[in-house]
Amino acid sequence: MTMEIEIKGREMQVDERLQDYVTAKLEKLGRYLNGIQTTRIELTHAGAARQTEDRFVAQITVSGKGFALRAEDRGAEPMAAFDTAFDNIKRRVRRYKDKTQRGAGDRTSLAEAALEDWLEEETQPEEEHTIVRRKRFFLQPMDEFEAIEQSKLLGHENFFVFFNMNTGSVNVLYRRRDGNYGLIETELA
Repeated sequence: MTMEIEIKGREMQVDERLQDYVTAKLEKLGRYLNGIQTTRIELTHAGAARQTEDRFVAQITVSGKGFALRAEDRGAEPMAAFDTAFDNIKRRVRRYKDKTQRGAGDRTSLAEAALEDWLEEETQPEEEHTIVRRKRFFLQPMDEFEAIEQSKLLGHENFFVFFNMNTGSVNVLYRRRDGNYGLIETELA
């Protein structure tokens, strides 16, 4: 099974050298996990970044039947941002494979793994309160426990939107301050 690789550049041109470099590294992900159908990489030039080491953003999304994994990182150069994001996605792919195929995984508790992921990702506070990015994604039916796992695998620890197959509605799973989860169940008015 061949993996489809999509490379997009926002506010920048992705030259052939960078495209070849990214493609060569992404093709190696198939060694770690069979069943990867699509891999999307989005490279963005953030000209208004406060620090030069945050000038380029690389976001990698790996998906297949029943899973989607995501990693994002920043760097002073596009290749540097991609390399660190690639290391993060490789770690998530391995963790996902360990959980699904061996059951015991790497013997790291879910809390430790979530804390490790949370500490790795830096978040920058937004200064403006405008919509600066729109995302579109397809909701897969799942229960609350699968939603918790998917949110951890995607790195969306604060909240996660999913279609609850038990209630037949769109739900929002969110992390509470005490470390537990809350669930918002939607209804049409």
